[in-house]
Amino acid sequence: MEFHVRLGENRIDLGAVEDALQSLDPAALADLDLATRTLRVSTSLDEARIAACLARTGFAADAGAIERQPSTCCGGCGG
Repeated sequence: MEFHVRLGENRIDLGAVEDALQSLDPAALADLDLATRTLRVSTSLDEARIAACLARTGFAADAGAIERQPSTCCGGCGG
């Protein structure tokens, strides 16, 4: 699933975020959309566990601030 977290003016360490996520979900990915100051997360974790991972890296976001995105999977790759 994909999730979006608005960063506002906050700074994050993307590598630390991805490491924290991958400690619980080895397939997790994270990237930044600098134009909208949004952290994009692709993971099987739920909002609460994502929030806990972010907190471990020094970025406080409650689970309510993490927006689950609708699926864009077409099923074409069989995944």
